[in-house]
Parts: sequence; C-alpha cells; structure tokens
Amino acid sequence: MKLFVGLLSGDMDLFRRARQLLTRQYGPTDAESELWPFDQTDYYADEMGPDLQRWFLSFERSISPDELAEIKRATNTLEATIADQCLAVEIPRPVNLDPGYIDLTKLVLATTKDRGHRIYLRRGIYAEVTLQYERGGWQTLPWTYPDYTRTEYHAFFTDARARLLEQRRGGVAGTAEEP
Repeated sequence: MKLFVGLLSGDMDLFRRARQLLTRQYGPTDAESELWPFDQTDYYADEMGPDLQRWFLSFERSISPDELAEIKRATNTLEATIADQCLAVEIPRPVNLDPGYIDLTKLVLATTKDRGHRIYLRRGIYAEVTLQYERGGWQTLPWTYPDYTRTEYHAFFTDARARLLEQRRGGVAGTAEEP
C-alpha cells in the first residue's frame, strides 16, 4: 500500500518540522501536494487556530495494511511532540497528522474516533475507507470528509495510486521536494 499523511496547520514552519519528523520515521517522500486552504469547516479552529491549510505527503516506502494502527499511534506522538515544542498555549494542537494508505481500489484513513462505518484495528485505532477508486476515478462515500471531495485532492491521490502501480510493476518512483 502507498503510505500518505495529510497534514493540517496554519504555520508553514510547523509543516516543515512535521515533514522532517515524518521523513525520519518513514523515509523519503515521493510526492508532496501544494498547500490548499482548509475552509470547508471550522471544526478544528478552537484547538488549531485560524487560516488552516492542508498538505499531503506520499512516501516512497510501501506499507502493509496491518501497519496502519501503529503509524497512527506514532503520528499522534509526533503531534504531541510538536505541540510541546511549540509553546503556543493558545493553540493546543498546532499540527494535525492524518495517516492513511492508498491501494488500487481505495483510500483508507486511520482515526481514533469510532463510528458505525469504521473498523477497529487495535490499540484504540480504527480504519475508514474514505474514497473508492472505480470507473477511472475517486468516488466519495456518505461519510467522506468534505475536504476529501475536492478535485485537487483526487488528482494528488490518483498520482499516488499511479506511483503505487509503477512500484508494483517494478518501476522506480522519484522523490519530491517540499514547497
């Protein structure tokens, strides 16, 4: 599976710090999205502040689906580390890290929140199929997060899916530079 992480923050320096920590843990990226405004909801405003942006990182390294729970626990620890180092008491969660994976038929996100459509993995972590790939594109589901319906996200995920297919065929994917 193709590992990716969705980052959410209002601070480019914190994005870079999170990227540094993530690449230390999961290796080089093979693609990085543009920064996109996170303006579909104000759900995170109280804990993360205003003017949030979304950034996606896709990693060269393939993962097994059974790694997702531990990756989510590790990214939760990275979030806490960044928050402790940030010293901005008015913003208790300055960075949100949402890991997931892409395979040829779906995009799966890890979460700590249980809902009727989520499957328990282990140690307090659940998995959710957020998008399905069929008929040549990403299809949303009734529970798909509003920002995950955006066409620019879908283009990034389609490119990640193509890199996964290339890796499975034995091709080589290049690394990406940060914005």
